[in-house]
Amino acid sequence: MATFLYRLGRLAFRRRRVVVMLWVAVLAAIGIGAMSAPGTSSGALSVPGTQSQRAIDLLQKEFPQASADGATARVVFEAPSGQKLTSAANKAEVESLVAQLEKSPQVSGVTDPFADGLVSRSGTIAYTQVSYKVAQADVSGAAHAVQTGVVAQGRA
Repeated sequence: MATFLYRLGRLAFRRRRVVVMLWVAVLAAIGIGAMSAPGTSSGALSVPGTQSQRAIDLLQKEFPQASADGATARVVFEAPSGQKLTSAANKAEVESLVAQLEKSPQVSGVTDPFADGLVSRSGTIAYTQVSYKVAQADVSGAAHAVQTGVVAQGRA
């Protein structure tokens, strides 16, 4: 192997102008190929008949609000010390905060912690899942502001 590399290096040095021209030609061909390649591709991929495609179709049919490419957020509620979230006053406050999240821009759905069984057995912790219509990077500042406001209001 060392002999081969020695001969290759010696040839490249002796014919350096030819080697440089070959490299320039290769780089030009790569550049032309890259410029003539199609622009953007779509992110949609569908392979009908496969089990995974049937699962994706079933999820979209049964849970249209839960987009596979949409962002999600989880808001956790904790009852004040010595109280439970299932008490009338705390439950009303949590439902009010969930309603505010539902009105947030770009939100496709919000789970109800009491209806969906997302309350701990002790009744002191609950959470709600917020699903957005857009990817995480595309969630607007207004949607973030609503979520931050709900969290601040919940802490108060």
